Amino acid sequence: MSVETAPTKDTLEFKTELKQLLDLIVHSLYTKKEVFLRELISNAADAIDKIRFESLKHPELLEGNSDWKIKLIPDAAAQTLTIRDNGIGMSREAIVENLGTIAKSGTRQFLENLKTANVAERPELIGQFGVGFYASFMVADKVTVISRQAGSPTDAVKWESDGQGQFTVEPAEKESRGTDVILHLRDDAKEFLEAHRIREIVHKYSDFIDHPIVMDVEKDAGGKKTVEEQTLNNRQAIWLRPKSQVKAEEYNAFYKQISRDGDDPLKTIHIAAEGTTEFRALLFIPAKRPWEWMMMPAKKIAVDLYVRRVLITHECEDLLPAWLRLVRGVVDSADLPLNVSRETLQHNPVLAKIKSNLVNRILKTLEEMRDSEAEVYARFFEQFGFLLKEGIGQEWNDRQRLAELLLLESTKTEPGKHTTLAKYVEAMPADQKEIFYLTGETRAQIENSPYVESFKAKGQEVLLLTEPIDEFWVGALGRYKDKPLRAVDRGTLDENEETKKKTETYKPLLDALKASLEKEVKDVRLTNRLKDSAAVLVADEGGVSAHMERIMREMGRSQDLPPNARILELNPDHPAVQNLLQIIKANPSDPRVDTFGRLLHAQAVIAEGSRLADPAGFARRLNELLAAQKA
Repeated sequence: MSVETAPTKDTLEFKTELKQLLDLIVHSLYTKKEVFLRELISNAADAIDKIRFESLKHPELLEGNSDWKIKLIPDAAAQTLTIRDNGIGMSREAIVENLGTIAKSGTRQFLENLKTANVAERPELIGQFGVGFYASFMVADKVTVISRQAGSPTDAVKWESDGQGQFTVEPAEKESRGTDVILHLRDDAKEFLEAHRIREIVHKYSDFIDHPIVMDVEKDAGGKKTVEEQTLNNRQAIWLRPKSQVKAEEYNAFYKQISRDGDDPLKTIHIAAEGTTEFRALLFIPAKRPWEWMMMPAKKIAVDLYVRRVLITHECEDLLPAWLRLVRGVVDSADLPLNVSRETLQHNPVLAKIKSNLVNRILKTLEEMRDSEAEVYARFFEQFGFLLKEGIGQEWNDRQRLAELLLLESTKTEPGKHTTLAKYVEAMPADQKEIFYLTGETRAQIENSPYVESFKAKGQEVLLLTEPIDEFWVGALGRYKDKPLRAVDRGTLDENEETKKKTETYKPLLDALKASLEKEVKDVRLTNRLKDSAAVLVADEGGVSAHMERIMREMGRSQDLPPNARILELNPDHPAVQNLLQIIKANPSDPRVDTFGRLLHAQAVIAEGSRLADPAGFARRLNELLAAQKA
């Protein structure tokens, strides 16, 4: 006869990265210890949202309790503050996983950011990176969590830790589902037991939480003291209120609540759509990139989907395209059913209409900013312009519209200043039929490169593109206002009659260098592309540029590159090339033809920003040339 062994109390170790995080939290001085309460209230609200959604399909999970609330229980005698919710609750496995580790691939980078960030910014970082629970240890020397998962009528679990590297897990008793987070406050954190201080923090950070945040308050009526449960937050769904009734500071407070951003948003977009598709939306464009983007997270949309104030999907990826993942906010639809599943959202025509409307309104806002607030828009583009470029590669319908939002540097703009494609086309000479551009790592590298010499001489503008994504969006766009985009380091320029005549004259030299450099280049030809330089390397029209090759190699994708031997172009008007022609005419077997030809090829490789395959050979040939010179 077997005897069941009762579950025991286990002592477990925190994961290594979490130990480091806790050490930073406990031993650092923070200016905003109060944010711990914001984080715990937010977690409690999420737990309630989860069971509200799950109960649409499984109403038995409610156990007859749908009086949603988050209760704050200060106990001065015990010096504890309890945050209680009646949400989804956690099982033993879930509590170990959620409170014993940080399941994020970029945790190490986050810890480095936390160490180097300004002390005042650290609490904001904690919230942004989804580790808000651990902010409890800013004020508590011990944290106890008692939780019972919905659907589990008897089994509860108790988690406890002093934040020193270990935690314990053991069975517990709890009458109802949900979670109690009990903070055993340190002596220097007693202020968070005071009712007025708690009310102040809730109003500051959590006023718009959809669920009531309550606390027992003692009343004195005619000498008789009574205790009543008081709701501390307004609970107003700000997105449902008319725009005329919402103050700027209310918008800003709501944005900070949902984004964990310490700064005000750059722009607020409040939408009340009526007609065939009814919905409300409150969207925010941040002023700067979120800190967590430094960790390179998976692409996510930061807009939540509600149906008649019930949260259906957090970070709903069907509301906006990936290139608009900078936008924060909420969308509340009256036309979607409450029991809509996450699986069917992407095929729902109502959601498709909402998405189209949102994209249009966001683009309209950016266009208005570009036209009427140039400096503000320039700051926005510095932070998020790469996403608009990404969108050009993803959006067929809005491709041209997105192109008009780009701010671009060129050979006719000062460093740090910008032009637009519209301004470029407007300033084009009448005989210019194409939009010229050049890609590279930096402006300093490419603005004086051989590729732009002839264009500068003709007064033609060349766009200088220095972001890796530039290679992709120009290819996706192809044309702007019927003007093809043309890379100046690819293909052939229009040859004039004089160049064609010179080709016959230079044929002995061209043939000799083709034979000498047959492993390095695809062809050798004359060009009218150059003015001051002797030689340059170009790719075929439609070929892969040297810059693109470097990007692919850095991404570890060199195996995906097609064969791409480039073409060596010579400037027939340059003294070095003319001298080499005279050498081969005097003696076709002169070894200097090979030596000087390889020097011309090497300098062209350097000019395009690539590495020499044989730097030692280049140095030897250069030294031989210098040694042959007489004083």
